[in-house]
Amino acid sequence: MDPRVREHAETIANHSTGIEAGDDVVIQLPAEAEDLAVALHEICGDRGANPVYLNYSKRADRAFKRAADGFEEPAHRRALYEETDVFVIARGGANVTEGADVDPETNAAYNRAMEEVKRERLSKTWCLTQYPTSGHAQLAGMSTEAYEDFVWDAVSLDWEAQREFQAEMVEILNDAEELRIRSGEETDLTMSLAGNTALNDYGEANLPGGEVFTAPMRDSVDGEVHFDLPLYRYGREIDGVRLRFEDGRVVSHAADRNEDLLTGILDTDEGSRHLGELGIGMNRQIDRFTYNMLFDEKMGDTVHMAVGSAYPDTVGEGNELNESAEHVDMIVDMSEDSVIEVDGEVVQRNGTFVFEDEF
Repeated sequence: MDPRVREHAETIANHSTGIEAGDDVVIQLPAEAEDLAVALHEICGDRGANPVYLNYSKRADRAFKRAADGFEEPAHRRALYEETDVFVIARGGANVTEGADVDPETNAAYNRAMEEVKRERLSKTWCLTQYPTSGHAQLAGMSTEAYEDFVWDAVSLDWEAQREFQAEMVEILNDAEELRIRSGEETDLTMSLAGNTALNDYGEANLPGGEVFTAPMRDSVDGEVHFDLPLYRYGREIDGVRLRFEDGRVVSHAADRNEDLLTGILDTDEGSRHLGELGIGMNRQIDRFTYNMLFDEKMGDTVHMAVGSAYPDTVGEGNELNESAEHVDMIVDMSEDSVIEVDGEVVQRNGTFVFEDEF
């Protein structure tokens, strides 16, 4: 076993989740990540925790969705989640486009059926991470060995130093009333953050971490945004997304590629036409685009926004929580001709923050 796998498992157990004696732990990984499952089981055994191993297969998931005639909430799965203390989930797999031939309406129906199950899982201690596999290496345009180095270097960051760096942005956003994002000629978007909470993601729920994120006031988003970096969703690439918001709601949309999939996402439910998250990427260890949102949304010089559900911890008391079966992140490159303004003051210019010497 590569010693970095053991280090990865220890980071998950010590930093991200704090697995301890008596914890009931669900470890949900693809078959390609069996070494990580073994390392996590060893840690659980050492600590007196109780693991359950779920082997997640995108092939099996695709087969079920294509064969099923409608979906119901899986009560047995929800029961498992209700009894679980810690979830560890890793992405990986040989074919990242598995599921590309599942139609958007089917995915939307499945997500609606799973909404309460997902909410139960997110109410527990959880960690989403990446296991470096050949499929994701190919998607990133890297050799398998180079991708392994990329993933494990990002996972093994000095997370305390990253937390301190990001804390300055947390403070700015927590004092904010209005935020404005301008980039190039096609992005000019305003939103209210009043009363909502910015969170510092430094490798806990997401590993790697490296962002500060919050929720906009549900009906406050106005303007237009061009997401100039692509994303993979349900095994298909969506590129060149443009959204126009009025009173918080997407009123028009377009995409250069797979617009039908974008339409299906936005039509999932009422909440999927509202923004649930604004995130600011601050992890400069992640220095290249890889078509993997777990990494790409953390890149320095980017912001990302998610249509769909908001994280409850980011929504202030008395403010409306946007609820949806979807949560789809999309990225704006902020490295050139771009600013973030908070209450009329520029806090980031072309990727550099106001608290950095180069500003």
